[in-house]
Amino acid sequence: MYRLYVSAAHKSSGKTTVAIGLAAALRARGMTVQPFKKGPDYIDPLWLGAAAGRSCYNLDPYLSSMAEIEESFSSVCGGADVALVEGNKGLHDGLALDGSNSNAALAAALEIPVLLVLDTRGMTRGVAPLVLGFQAFDRSVRIAGVILNRVGGARHESKLRAALEHYTDVPVFGALHEDRSLSIEERHLGLRPATESVQAGEHIRHLSDAVAAAVDLDALLAACGTPGAAPLPAREASCTRSEAALTVGIARDRAFGFYYADDLDALQRAGGELVFFDALSDGRLPEVDALYLGGGFPEVLAAELSANQSMLASIRAAVQGGLPTYAECGGLMLLSRAIVWNEVSYPMAGVIPGDVEMCERPVGRGYVHLDETADMPWPRRAESTVRAHEFHHSKLVNVDPGLRYAYRVRRGHGVDGERDGIVIHNTLASYAHLRGTGGNGWPARFVDFARTVASGARTASHA
Repeated sequence: MYRLYVSAAHKSSGKTTVAIGLAAALRARGMTVQPFKKGPDYIDPLWLGAAAGRSCYNLDPYLSSMAEIEESFSSVCGGADVALVEGNKGLHDGLALDGSNSNAALAAALEIPVLLVLDTRGMTRGVAPLVLGFQAFDRSVRIAGVILNRVGGARHESKLRAALEHYTDVPVFGALHEDRSLSIEERHLGLRPATESVQAGEHIRHLSDAVAAAVDLDALLAACGTPGAAPLPAREASCTRSEAALTVGIARDRAFGFYYADDLDALQRAGGELVFFDALSDGRLPEVDALYLGGGFPEVLAAELSANQSMLASIRAAVQGGLPTYAECGGLMLLSRAIVWNEVSYPMAGVIPGDVEMCERPVGRGYVHLDETADMPWPRRAESTVRAHEFHHSKLVNVDPGLRYAYRVRRGHGVDGERDGIVIHNTLASYAHLRGTGGNGWPARFVDFARTVASGARTASHA
């Protein structure tokens, strides 16, 4: 199997564009591409998954152990010809000074050759010492080659290639000239999600054609592994418990699409049968035993969500009736009284006694550390501290002061800088995005909680 880690000297170098184009171009050749994204990110994986035609998995050294990362990487690569990992930020960037959670450390641990995407604007001969520095800084990382991006023209490209050929032994696999049509629309939390863009497929094809024309794919593959190894076993995502499946309704549409693929797998392994619905167009919730409302951009589609009064009424009745519910960020916003954006108030489900107000600047962004309180409704875990992440440009205002909270915030913002995880009815709603790794195991805890609620309801009905 070929392995490829797409990274860059620094963020905003165009590596996401290149990674999407590579995944699509290799797929167009008839190859099976398994995409991965390093770090906490929902949006890039949606594009990578659409380009590869295969769910993208996240690899996060801060929220997962290396053993979990290695297991995830190997198990989901089953049947793939190419494992393509897109890094976040720059190759050596990360929270730790020693680089232990950097892209470089992850590439070295998984033994994946690195493809450096270089933003070459304003650069000629200086590209050589830049690449030499990356080679010398950490010898455990193998830089397979580079792709020159945002090149100013044929003359600029020839100067860059000449400098790299004269001073380094790092091959240039291709050069993408400056072309605004290759970029993906950005807004307050990053790229516009592929699930929201009706032109996503067309844009991916455009990137595929551009990369195929500008990059020597044969040379790139030759530098990134040898095909023909024994196929890796595929991860088993079906229920592994003896109990009957518990149906979990999941909102997945243009407004809600922020779900980690491995967490959905974990819900299934815990005994959850996933039932997807569209909060924008469906008239009511499906018949389910539990409800999972993930993140997304409900503010962008607030008018449509608010107009679907039958769905909002169905969600409100189910949640207030005790349906076990987990809501993350966008899901919390949906359960609020209203989303207020650009001085317009859009009524929502009205389960949480508070309003969501959109802000110009990020309110919470980055990794969070949370301590579980006695009000956490889910089964206890050995460690009370949870690592997660948050990315939101909204805040909860006009909040009922009597609300209970499942978390005390040690790092991050949460609802009010001190607390997160609103507990109401059988619902946990938070700004924090959990991962089912690092000892957290939230999917199994949520399913266990839902089973307990269902068992209690059955007992009460027979009393």
